[in-house]
Amino acid sequence: MTDKVLSLENLKTTFYTDEGTIPAVNDVSFHINKGEILGVVGESGCGKSVTSLSIMGLVQSPPGKIDGGKILFNGKDLLEKTEKEMREIRGNEISMIFQEPMTSLNPVYTIGNQLIESILLHNKWSKKKAKERAIEVLELVGLPRANELINEYPHQLSGGMRQRVMIAMSMVCNPNLLIADEPTTALDVTIQKQILQLMKKLNKDFGTAILMVTHDLGVVAEVCDRIVVMYSGKIVEEGSVKTIFNSPKHPYTKGLLKSVPDIRKKSERLYSIKGNVPKPGSIKKGCAFAGRCEHAFERCFEETPEHFNLGSGQCVRCFLYEEEEAGVAK
Repeated sequence: MTDKVLSLENLKTTFYTDEGTIPAVNDVSFHINKGEILGVVGESGCGKSVTSLSIMGLVQSPPGKIDGGKILFNGKDLLEKTEKEMREIRGNEISMIFQEPMTSLNPVYTIGNQLIESILLHNKWSKKKAKERAIEVLELVGLPRANELINEYPHQLSGGMRQRVMIAMSMVCNPNLLIADEPTTALDVTIQKQILQLMKKLNKDFGTAILMVTHDLGVVAEVCDRIVVMYSGKIVEEGSVKTIFNSPKHPYTKGLLKSVPDIRKKSERLYSIKGNVPKPGSIKKGCAFAGRCEHAFERCFEETPEHFNLGSGQCVRCFLYEEEEAGVAK
């Protein structure tokens, strides 16, 4: 996998509000290769969803605005596209599964109407052919009696079935890139497992690159190839799933992994990272994590660390590894 489907270069997305300027995404760079599943993880408020909305061109303006950087999709910058061109790309070449399927599906239209509308928007097909494709893709995501289901409304379906419909809608035009924003939120464990297995199957069968936005490290371990860890609008660590889970470097990444419950330690109190995620823009200098970090020293509060390359595709934004990067460079 060497072809980059998506590449973000120094992306900056800012919200201009009455309370001040809020840099929700601040100088974010990463890429996704063809057929790869990349996980973007972090606590709520770290900029994960705003990053995915920026890629789709769905940041509400005002108050939001993409202030800088590039979003390269198959080598072309999406920020240079017109709104008409973006409408042709959304749902066709890039699709997105939103967090809550009940609010994403239109309650007054049947499942079939919503699927067929998406198909006809991007293909010059007859309505009959579009209906056949709608039934085919519902069966593909494992929904029973698909020929009857297309005549039902969202409220008639369970949460797991609605999420499968959302996946069907995102895959109906065979996109090159699928963005999944918390696709298993509010689903029970059994349905979560089925949804993750389905996404891995779609990735394997069709070679679809997937950007998995989540706070659930179990989901990341289950389906992802690489991980990007975000904190306060910035990437603090990046690497393969195996590397990050076996040898995390950034204190924040270590804290997230340490917070995962371990059934072998029933009597121990669950670990939690002290403090809260700072409000975007509230920290004017230094490392945003310094106030919560157990290893912070004076420099951390005065200077912002750059990305240090530790080799084997692992990068970290922390002064503790500045000398290690110098060793890798040698």
